[in-house]
Amino acid sequence: MDTTILNHQERGNNPPMPETRIQCREMIITLQSEIDAIRDQIAASDLKRQARGEQLDPEWFHRARTALRFKKEKLARIKAHMQQLPGGKSERNARLKDAIIATVRADYDEQAWREVLDEAHLRLEGGA
Repeated sequence: MDTTILNHQERGNNPPMPETRIQCREMIITLQSEIDAIRDQIAASDLKRQARGEQLDPEWFHRARTALRFKKEKLARIKAHMQQLPGGKSERNARLKDAIIATVRADYDEQAWREVLDEAHLRLEGGA
């Protein structure tokens, strides 16, 4: 059995989380590839086992499943961490809204801008 992909880090020995969304994306792609490779190895071993009528090595299978579980857990942690990093979709949307406000604000005097804000508050509260 090929054990090269099964090497995994123990729980307490995880490297620090990536600092940027780009690093997170790169790590996610790598982890997804590693997860797919482990699944492929398990499937290939099962096919060989069926074809030869042999037993699957339980120790190897346990290591493969454990590595798969650790990779999935790490993937989930990276995705959760990525949501906390600046530059996400919600932050970009907020910056876009701020830019739109700054752009159109110059076209309104104080009274007209107050009316726009009142209308926006009504819409926000579900009144319009």
